[in-house]
Amino acid sequence: MSTDGGSIQSDASGATAARRANSQGLCASCDRCRARKTKCDGNRPCSNCIAKYVKRHKLPSAEGVDVDLFECVYSPAKRRGPVPGKAGAARKASEALAVQHEARAQLSQTAMMQGMMNAAGMSHGGGGAGGIGMGGGGTAAIANEMDDMAELQRQLLLQQQLEQQMAQVGGTSHQHQQQLTSDAGLLGGLGGGMGIGMGMDMDGGGTGATNMSGMLGSPSPQPVGGGVDLMQQQQQQLFELQRQQQQLQQQQQMHAMQQQMQQNSSSASAGPAAGIVPSSSDVDGAGAGAGAGMEPSARRARTMDTSTASATTGVAATANGDSALPRSVTKHLPLLSKSNIDGNRLRSYYDLSIDDLFRLPPIPTDEEYCARLSVPIKPKLLPRFDLAALQAARFSEIALGALANNQVALALELSNATVMCLRECVEEPIHPSCMYDVARAYFLHGLFRSYRGDMPRYFKYRRVCLTHLSQLDNVPGVESLLAAISFHDSWAYMIHNAAEDALPDIDEAIPPLPAPPQGQDRGGDADVKYGVSSNPSLIVSNPINQMWIQGPPPVFINNEAPALSRSLDALACAVRSCCDQANARFEGMAKELEAQNGGGIGGSGGGGGEEACDSGGCGKLSATGTAVMANEEELCSRNMVLSAFTLLQQHETAAAVPGGGGQGTVSKNHGHHLVVSAMDAFLEGGDEEEAGGFTDSQIQSLLSVCNTVIEHPLLLYQAGPTYHMISNAAVLLCHLLNGMHAQRGAGGEAPGEMEAALFDEVLDTYLAVRKLLSIHRRKLPVRLRCHGIPRPNLAVGTSEPGAPFIDLGETLMCGSRGCQAFVLMACSPCVAAERARSAAQKQQAAAQQEAAANGIDVGFEDISEFDRELFDIGQEFDLDDDDLLNVLSRIIAT
Repeated sequence: MSTDGGSIQSDASGATAARRANSQGLCASCDRCRARKTKCDGNRPCSNCIAKYVKRHKLPSAEGVDVDLFECVYSPAKRRGPVPGKAGAARKASEALAVQHEARAQLSQTAMMQGMMNAAGMSHGGGGAGGIGMGGGGTAAIANEMDDMAELQRQLLLQQQLEQQMAQVGGTSHQHQQQLTSDAGLLGGLGGGMGIGMGMDMDGGGTGATNMSGMLGSPSPQPVGGGVDLMQQQQQQLFELQRQQQQLQQQQQMHAMQQQMQQNSSSASAGPAAGIVPSSSDVDGAGAGAGAGMEPSARRARTMDTSTASATTGVAATANGDSALPRSVTKHLPLLSKSNIDGNRLRSYYDLSIDDLFRLPPIPTDEEYCARLSVPIKPKLLPRFDLAALQAARFSEIALGALANNQVALALELSNATVMCLRECVEEPIHPSCMYDVARAYFLHGLFRSYRGDMPRYFKYRRVCLTHLSQLDNVPGVESLLAAISFHDSWAYMIHNAAEDALPDIDEAIPPLPAPPQGQDRGGDADVKYGVSSNPSLIVSNPINQMWIQGPPPVFINNEAPALSRSLDALACAVRSCCDQANARFEGMAKELEAQNGGGIGGSGGGGGEEACDSGGCGKLSATGTAVMANEEELCSRNMVLSAFTLLQQHETAAAVPGGGGQGTVSKNHGHHLVVSAMDAFLEGGDEEEAGGFTDSQIQSLLSVCNTVIEHPLLLYQAGPTYHMISNAAVLLCHLLNGMHAQRGAGGEAPGEMEAALFDEVLDTYLAVRKLLSIHRRKLPVRLRCHGIPRPNLAVGTSEPGAPFIDLGETLMCGSRGCQAFVLMACSPCVAAERARSAAQKQQAAAQQEAAANGIDVGFEDISEFDRELFDIGQEFDLDDDDLLNVLSRIIAT
């Protein structure tokens, strides 16, 4: 490929050098590379711009493409010194001023000589008592006086020059400069008068001198001592100005030293901290008497002055007022303010959707963060990288809030702002007190990527989050974040059918955490009983938890963890156990189909019932299945759901009590109650004698789940398998309606009043929740979509007698086996296997159709339902994610 890079490098002729000398220099990196903080090769176009153009336009190469099409622009470089031309102008002005002063001095001396000659002539002509006799002594006296006057004028000129310099440095007033100029004129006039007086009074003829002075009209003669006193006064004023300037500089230095000591003491109070893994090279040691590590020079140089920014948001600004973050970040910084209406609205969407289940600790404001330090500081003194870490956590929350409100373009921009803020603090040591917020930012950003179907990046950011959590033992809120990770991991566990072979390989990009040493992986009695540790640093470094948390629930077995976090972890363990059971059933049906032996799927109602995984021939047990088999009484799915509900009640009871540490009755915990009700309905065995084969408690639980999501649609955006649970609850309502309709048609009698009311209630609920699920399903990538639920056949009684009220055979099934079991409840193994294969083929065809509509290559991980414009925005922002992950990979690997 031929570009302009060769011609630029070959321009070494004299004409080109002269042209470059006359023109303003350009930056060494193009604008796109500077904005993304990537290395630029300096060519035009650079390799990064060429790669972006080729990728966007799907070209095999860039051969023959016009250089201007690459949009590789090099902006003029900004000078880091004085403005060009100012130094030369100042030098010329000073030279001109010196010439002017010298001319004035010569003119004054000439005037003095002329006055003395005139006075001497008049004395020779007049004679008398006042006559003057010119002699050698008189000539010598005149010469001495002239030398004294010249020295006085020279000193005054020096004072004027010094005063001008002091005015530029210390801000000397214009009025004082005018006073010096008037004093110079006074001294010049005084010199002329003194010359005349001296010429007339050399031998002591005072009377003639007085008369001659009055006749000539010259200024009144003053003694030489008066000029000396005036000069001394001017010198004293100049010395006073110099002393004041020195005192001002000393005060500024003392203020800077006090700020530096505060920062050093706050940094040393909690020990050294690094962006990823602390190392000894990040901290400069100090003596034992200092008691604190000295702050690195880079940290001191990059301390921000945010006096012009909002005290709450902490707008990143350098000392000279320039923005320290990219423009894409500063554009959305006002949204982080607590007084910003749009930002509060986005934050409320996040609170009502994702955080309704997680209940993570709130992100502190800048004032709160500074106040909780061991040595409190002002928010404007926060280092740039610590402030960027807090901003990254705030951006990650409102990005998810924008996504929940279906503001996709804004959500992508806010997600990119999260990446750029994390990029600011990734290579600098951050304070340990904001390490938790950085870990939260990485997890929430990974959660955002998983909502877009980007599972490789989710697992990468998840592992980076675990790397930070490994340094946060005994920090409040760690158990809440671990429980949130565990619950979302259960969703990944479900959609991958618990197959670790189907997971992306990220070990080379983000290496796993080192395993804990032998003898440190267990602590209390619960740790010994279940064979795992409940210590956060040991949980994240456990080899079985590197891709998803599995095995015994590590937060649930920790009796000191918050009740709400323990409840969420127990629900995650129950979901994983149900997935293992569903996989065992499907593998068992596949073996029966191969052996041509018929048989039912097993399980009734919601597909519940505790069965051993090896009974279906699943072969090797998973880590969760092994833990459940070893502690079946405590860890079976049914008991885990009951324990989760008990812990939820304990939390709500403690929150309702004043001083209980909760939020009182403001928080209803709709997300927790929804998940508990869904799992309770799924795991309860059905009753064949009841209508549709469901018990009354099952029906109530299913209606409770659907009514909750109808009242609070934002719960569909909850992390974890909540959306899949609601879809499966709707499928069970289909089975209930089909059973009730079949019983009504079999007897030939009209249904009773209660049966008719129940049927209408279930039908209304089903239609409402189906509408919500259909709208939400269209917003998701194909791979993340659960069932496409069919419509009821309202004319089934007249057109086709005996046909089902809702034909589940038209259902577009989810790719998860755990979800497919709800649709295939009453099918034979042969039919179930065939429909499972058909569902996989339909899912792949839909993925290909969606990929073709978006104009992208078909790939398992690249599927997206955004239109072309949003897809291009997402692809552009993906490059920033890759840059951040590359930096993280390099830091963690080294």
